[in-house]
Amino acid sequence: MSSLLKVDNEIKTKVDAFRERITSEAEDLVASFFPKKLLELDHFLKDPIINVADLKEIHSEINLTVPDPILLSNLSDGLEAQNAKKRKLEDGGGEDKVTGTKVFVMPGGMMKSNGSLVDLIEKVKPEIRTLIEKCNTVKMWVQLLIPRIEDGNNFGVSIQEETVAELRTVEGEAASYLDQISRYYITRAKLVSKIAKYPHVEDYRRTVTEIDEKEYISLKIIVSELRNQYWSTQGTSAVGMKSATALLPNDRR
Repeated sequence: MSSLLKVDNEIKTKVDAFRERITSEAEDLVASFFPKKLLELDHFLKDPIINVADLKEIHSEINLTVPDPILLSNLSDGLEAQNAKKRKLEDGGGEDKVTGTKVFVMPGGMMKSNGSLVDLIEKVKPEIRTLIEKCNTVKMWVQLLIPRIEDGNNFGVSIQEETVAELRTVEGEAASYLDQISRYYITRAKLVSKIAKYPHVEDYRRTVTEIDEKEYISLKIIVSELRNQYWSTQGTSAVGMKSATALLPNDRR
């Protein structure tokens, strides 16, 4: 009794064409694209835009002025209001009820992002996306090279499985870089909102500056990691390819 599945010849032809296309594309990635990308990112790491000596150069002006203090016409009115507020806090009814300045519109129009960091992020994001896409192609290629069970020649399959796992790890790390960029924008937006609501608190303004400096340093580290991952991915893929090719039957090499 035959347990083999019969596949339509037309579908089989398309699958074979897909296999050949992935193989050709992946081999070109490992042999040519990855080394070139490694050198390109290494050159990018020497670019002045990512090697600012004084981080003050990447600071962004926060165009939110401190409003004039409110003068009370009657001092007793102010004391009564303060005592009433104190009683609420003592009764537990005033917890988390402290409000700041109501913001209806920004005095200077829309509050801009840090232009220097936005420009750098727009250069780094395509590199992250490229690494994810190319790693996915190579991962598929290695999976196609894993011997079939019925071939009976499964020694060393663990090497291919480890290669796939390594490529999957690289994809995950690259995707986390995109999450990091999103978190930066969200965190900075919340801090700017705090500054608009509590313009007299200097610490919020300083925190925005610290967040910007941290993100700038993180972006340089991301570019460095992308370069290193191209190097490790090339080596891992080459080992997986050689191992799998040596184990494949002659009709599949």
